[in-house]
Order: sequence, then C-alpha cells, then structure tokens
Amino acid sequence: MKRLSAPVPYEHVEQTHLFQWAAIPVVRQQYPELEMMFAIPNGGARTGIAGALMKAEGVKKGVPDILLPVKRGGHSGLFVEMKRRKHGVVSEDQNWWIANLEENGFMAVVVKGFDEARTMIEWYLGLEKTT
Repeated sequence: MKRLSAPVPYEHVEQTHLFQWAAIPVVRQQYPELEMMFAIPNGGARTGIAGALMKAEGVKKGVPDILLPVKRGGHSGLFVEMKRRKHGVVSEDQNWWIANLEENGFMAVVVKGFDEARTMIEWYLGLEKTT
C-alpha cells in the first residue's frame, strides 16, 4: 500500500504563517523588532495593466520577499527570499539581488518554508546589535 504524503504548502501559505507567528504577543514580546518586518510585493501573477503600473512604481524582478530593517551582526538588515519546502527554485534575478544586497551590507538569505524562515530570523535577531 502506497503511503500518501501531505501536499507541500505554497510559498504564500508559508509566508502568511511567518507573519502570523511574528504577530503572536509572546513572540512580539521576545522580539519587538518584528514590528519592523514587512513583505515586499514583487511576486505573483498580475494582469498586463497591473504589472505595468507596478513596474512604473518601481517594482523590480527578483527582489526578496521580506525585509527586516534591523541592524545586527554588522549588517544593515535582513532580506528573506521565501521558497516552498520542495520545488522552490531561485531565479537568476533573485541570485543577482541577493549578491548585490550582501555586497551593500545586508544579509540576504533564501529559506525553504516557514520553519527555516523563523529559525533564520530568530538567529539573526540574536546577533549583536550594530550601531
């Protein structure tokens, strides 16, 4: 008998869980800096008009999904590119942004799923504060 596995959640679901976790009062009490974390709406399918409007507003392909603009460990902030736990692929544009953000003093990481994202953010917030 073949065992069925649970479906792999979509990136949207994983990212939504991350922001739900970040809003839990006990988590927010431990990491008040999470109030500063926000999503960057660069991904997703859009109509031609919506895509053109967003491009005119400055949306750029490959920019990571999340920014935590808090200085830690000598970095100016943490950019997080979310991927599905399985089948998530980093594009050339995303690799370009990650490399250039790191060259400019940010930490930029790719994580697979909610658990990796949460672990990375907790680790980053545990680094020494940068002035």
